[in-house]
Amino acid sequence: MMQSWQNNFEWVSALQGCALTLADVGNAFFALGASLATILGVGIGIALSRYFGAKSLAAGKEEAKRVVDRAIQDAKAEAERLRLEGEKAALERKTKAEQELEAARSELRETERRLSKREDALDRREDTLNQKEAGANRTAESLKQREANVTQTQQRLDATLTEQKEQLHKISGLSKEQARELLLARVEDDTRHEVGKLARKIIEDAESEAKNKAREITLMAIQRYASEHTSESTVRSVAIPSDDMKGRIIGREGRNIRAIERATGVDIIVDDTPGVIVVSCFDKVRQAIAVESLERLIADGRMHPSRIEEIVEKVRSETNERIIKYGREAVAEANLRGVHPKIIEAMGKLHYRTSYAQNVLRHSIEVAYLCQIIAEQLGLDGAVARRCGFLHDIGKAMDHEMEGGHPKIGMDFARQFGEKEPVLNAIGGHHADIPSTSFYTPIVMAADAVSSARPGARRESMEKYVQRLTELQDIAMSFRGVQEAYAIQAGREVRVMIDASKVDDDEAFLIAHQIAKRVSEEMTFPGEIRVTVLRETRAIEYAR
Repeated sequence: MMQSWQNNFEWVSALQGCALTLADVGNAFFALGASLATILGVGIGIALSRYFGAKSLAAGKEEAKRVVDRAIQDAKAEAERLRLEGEKAALERKTKAEQELEAARSELRETERRLSKREDALDRREDTLNQKEAGANRTAESLKQREANVTQTQQRLDATLTEQKEQLHKISGLSKEQARELLLARVEDDTRHEVGKLARKIIEDAESEAKNKAREITLMAIQRYASEHTSESTVRSVAIPSDDMKGRIIGREGRNIRAIERATGVDIIVDDTPGVIVVSCFDKVRQAIAVESLERLIADGRMHPSRIEEIVEKVRSETNERIIKYGREAVAEANLRGVHPKIIEAMGKLHYRTSYAQNVLRHSIEVAYLCQIIAEQLGLDGAVARRCGFLHDIGKAMDHEMEGGHPKIGMDFARQFGEKEPVLNAIGGHHADIPSTSFYTPIVMAADAVSSARPGARRESMEKYVQRLTELQDIAMSFRGVQEAYAIQAGREVRVMIDASKVDDDEAFLIAHQIAKRVSEEMTFPGEIRVTVLRETRAIEYAR
């Protein structure tokens, strides 16, 4: 530093020597002062920077030392905490294991106690079985001895019987075949008497238990379901205002009547009967369409093929709508759920179907409620019974279109649209065409008979009525010992008079059972027919 000052001084002296001006000297001194100040400031800054840096470094080292010490202390505390928690968990596991071990020991002791008790029982049972075995062995020996005695006795009896038969043949003078026939005839007479007595006893016992309950359930079902029993029969004839209308219906060269028959699928019969024309068809829906179309055409007065086709198509559309409406109303009245639309439509068609003048749709609703009441009295599901009864005659809606009886047709049709097995069995088996697999099928059979047999439910023609009565009397007269038979109460009962000298009381009961069985197998009738067999003994003597 001092050397620099000496150099500067020498430099100033040199300048003076060069005869510089005073102003130049001042400027030089000013520049020299500035340089000195700069150098001094830099030195002071360097010194201060070194001082404060050393101080900061010492403070940082001290802070780092404190952080390290604190971290060590925290680590030791955490290690101690973890050690304590580990010891606690180990202690808990040890306690739990000891408890489980004690429980296992208790269960083992209890098992040992039960096994010991069972072993004692087995020992006692083994002793008992040994005693029984010894007794059985003694009994077997006794039975063997008895069997030997019986065999010997049987042999002696066979020899005695053979000897007696030979003596009887000699005494009676009958051959072996003649004696056998005589014996079989005696046995047949005795057996018929015993069979009649046994059948009478069995049936009387069953009836005494079941008749009152069955009558109670049936009467209650009919009383609780007292619907309006009106019989609707489909119209087969159409009234016309005059005989001139017959010519208009026939049309020129028969074109109008052919157009009607072609459009409706029915047969139109125009005969000499005044004031009516007859519509004939097995399909009652087509018949109803034809009848309504004819009535509208007669009222309208315009009768030509194009008008006929227009009216028939309009009536068919309206009839189809009514069919669905009838089906929905019937399903709602029967209170059913989840019925397929095709089944609803088929049930609606039954509105136009009759059986002995009984409307089949109303009959189905009536059977549905009778089934529900009977099933609930027997502790069964009333909803399932009601569904079975409602759908039991659904096959009649299409039996004119398919081969087979309406039970099978209806069962196959209902199976296509998701009906369950109890319903299918009730549909197919309500006329005993298939075996009953559920309790609901006999209920449907009973309700169907009740609905069909009630007074006023069904009607039939005079020819069929007379034929049924004659057939009933002929079946009764075909039995041995029957003298007279009369069908009474419109064929609901047949009274049979038998010869008291040929038939006793028990055999009369058997004859009544056999007549009822043949009537059930050979005749078709609604409801039931009562068979009454009368046997009378008269003792007549004259006093002279």
